[in-house]
Amino acid sequence: MIKISSRFALNNKCRRALIASAIAFTGILFIIPALAQGVYPNKPIKIIVPFAPGGQTDNMTRVFAKVLGERLGQPIVIENRPGAGGNIGSAIGAQSAPDGYTLLAGFDGTLVINPHVYSKMPFDTLKDLTPITNLGVGGLVLVAHPSVAANDLKSLIALLKAKPGSLSYGTAGTGSTAHLAGELFNARADVKMEHVPYKGGGSAVTDVLGGHIPLMYTSISTVQQYIKQGKLKGIAVSSPRRSSVLPDVPTFSEMGVSDFFVTSWVGLVAPAGTPKAIIDKLHQESVAALQSKEVRDQYAVFGFETIGNTPEQYGSQIREDLVRWGAMVKLAKVPMQ
Repeated sequence: MIKISSRFALNNKCRRALIASAIAFTGILFIIPALAQGVYPNKPIKIIVPFAPGGQTDNMTRVFAKVLGERLGQPIVIENRPGAGGNIGSAIGAQSAPDGYTLLAGFDGTLVINPHVYSKMPFDTLKDLTPITNLGVGGLVLVAHPSVAANDLKSLIALLKAKPGSLSYGTAGTGSTAHLAGELFNARADVKMEHVPYKGGGSAVTDVLGGHIPLMYTSISTVQQYIKQGKLKGIAVSSPRRSSVLPDVPTFSEMGVSDFFVTSWVGLVAPAGTPKAIIDKLHQESVAALQSKEVRDQYAVFGFETIGNTPEQYGSQIREDLVRWGAMVKLAKVPMQ
């Protein structure tokens, strides 16, 4: 029988200890990156805006995203994907990986009006998207090119009754809140204006400034400077009361169009299935961003009030608005696309 020396046995013990330590150390090396990957966010975040640059949704998202990115410690990239009244970009957002790195700017026209306007939707608002928070809410304004022979709503209605169908109005797209406001005005005032849809508010503003279209419904933010400069005429605002940034522009109700209140909101949503921890993180930092002076002041300039409600509250609002706007679409007789 061969005997192993105690010295050799001790060496084996040392070797085994060293091997065990090496394995443990190697495991730590694998664990560290895994832990790092679990920290959200650890790379840039993309927010899809389903409209062209320069419109209400784009402007509001960019102001908010700048501050949110600073709080999260990662850059936020805005990707504009216009088309089909916001459906194309919204579908891309809804179908993205639910990992918190692709988010969607949720516009009420796209999320709660389009389902009642388009016969085939490429996404389901309630099933395919997870609410994070409502960013802000504000009214719309009807503006006219200086060449339009009407300076207020009453004279515009008189002109439209004298020459039915002689004037058209532009919006950010079919099924947008602005489109619904236009059709609702047609119904309430018993007039007829033809709708001209664009792929975003920015391009529509360019055309109304150039006189290519006579009228436009849009957010206050996109045209207030042109109204103040006299390049466009502010006809009426759709909110229940006058806007603080356009105090000289009356409301529709003031000008005799009763029961006409149309407001618009922009929110932040994620693909369904995004982990709750990520939703909670995004909500927490989004609310803080919305409470910042930078965002609040800029939103006020846009004619919007910051909101920052909870995911549950925003979800309830979306469900309620789906019902409310469905009834308004029928009332305004918006044609199915």
